Amino acid sequence: MGETGFTAEERAAMKERARETRGARRAGGKADPEKVEKEVLAKIAEMEDGDRALAERVHALVTGAAPQLAPKLWYGMPAYARDGKVVCFFQCSAKFKARYSTLGFNDPARLDDGAMWPTAFAVTPDLTADDEALISALVRRAAG
Repeated sequence: MGETGFTAEERAAMKERARETRGARRAGGKADPEKVEKEVLAKIAEMEDGDRALAERVHALVTGAAPQLAPKLWYGMPAYARDGKVVCFFQCSAKFKARYSTLGFNDPARLDDGAMWPTAFAVTPDLTADDEALISALVRRAAG
């Protein structure tokens, strides 16, 4: 947040979230899972090349590791929910002009480990097979 308030990118994300919430209310909270996944894939397709390829990989890893999580849009980014609550999400680097993309986990994620544990990871297009295995393991654990 800058000295004058939210950035243009933050305001745009909030507007996207408001549209998502209005759409869910109109659907009575019972959105068609296939339609929602198509919306997620369409949003991924709109991303810049590097972000798009990485988002596609993360989407495949998350849906493969935890098919019980429902894809959805959250602040205009791909997210994966259990019982309507976002467990994990992907934030592309271009979204907020960041140096790297992020794979993040919210409170419903079951990653608790002692008194302190990471809830977000920087991810780059240079993911290795070991990195992908770690993402899959984290998502499986988070999904519980």
